[in-house]
Amino acid sequence: MSTQAAAAPVRGSATRRNTTAWFQEYGVYAAVAALLLFNAFFTEHFLTVDNLRTQLIQVAPIVIVALGMALVIGTEGVDLSVGSAMALATALLPLYLGYGLVPALLIALLAGAVVGLVNGTLVSVVGLQPIVATLALFVGGRGIALVLADGQLKQIVNPDLLALGTGSLLCIPLIAGILALAVAFLVHRTTFGRQVVAIGGNRKAAALAGLPVKRVLIGVYVLCGVLAALAGILATARLTASDPSSLGTLMELSAITAVVVGGTPLSGGSVRVLGTLAGALLMQLLRATLVKHDLPDSTAQIAQAAIIIAAVYIARERRSR
Repeated sequence: MSTQAAAAPVRGSATRRNTTAWFQEYGVYAAVAALLLFNAFFTEHFLTVDNLRTQLIQVAPIVIVALGMALVIGTEGVDLSVGSAMALATALLPLYLGYGLVPALLIALLAGAVVGLVNGTLVSVVGLQPIVATLALFVGGRGIALVLADGQLKQIVNPDLLALGTGSLLCIPLIAGILALAVAFLVHRTTFGRQVVAIGGNRKAAALAGLPVKRVLIGVYVLCGVLAALAGILATARLTASDPSSLGTLMELSAITAVVVGGTPLSGGSVRVLGTLAGALLMQLLRATLVKHDLPDSTAQIAQAAIIIAAVYIARERRSR
């Protein structure tokens, strides 16, 4: 009897550990599937082509930003300036569209790269904490964008740029999907991706092993800034206007939520690209479901907060075991 009594807590602990691991690996996919089933049966016109297209278009910019955020969090960092990078991109577009679409796009993407370069340098060279380093451009970046735009909303009339956001094809979701495949390949099939994971797992050990820690960190933040700028470009094309005062607002929170809910630990050492996609889709479906059932957006925010707490708790439990 004493042996059985001693074995019972062990079995209970193993069951709890396995349950936690399952939720960490597959919980976000199960939640997405459950929401899709619920809407299929209880939400009118949810499975229409127009509605599904709208959901994909709305979630695509979040996915793009979240992909860059996942790389940063994989190094045990965070980037609060992604919304400001989007604002800078949308502010610069109308200033340079007169020179052609390609130069305007390149300058907007370059602005995102500069934001990432500043963040990466402050983190890797100066040694600031990521949340402190990126907070500077979180505040100042949008201010610069407003100065560039004279604090005004500007209509976009370039047909080539507008085609990215208002075309009949699912252009923006397609771009997001291609980028997700590219980031997945980067993480799982390249030396750079393995270095990102190694640095996030143990930065000191990675440095002692001869990995180019500073260069990799700068590269990660630059990629994050470029992806944020691209999301700003696509959002501008969809809205047919440049509005740096509001575009990208709270995007950093949406991206972090998608990454954390998708299973990438805030402690670094792992990047879950597919989980990030599912996390972004889960948050979008949750908001859309509540809105379609006449519940206020504040309810969606409360539900999102509960999901974030649950995801962080599950990740902590698994890591502690």
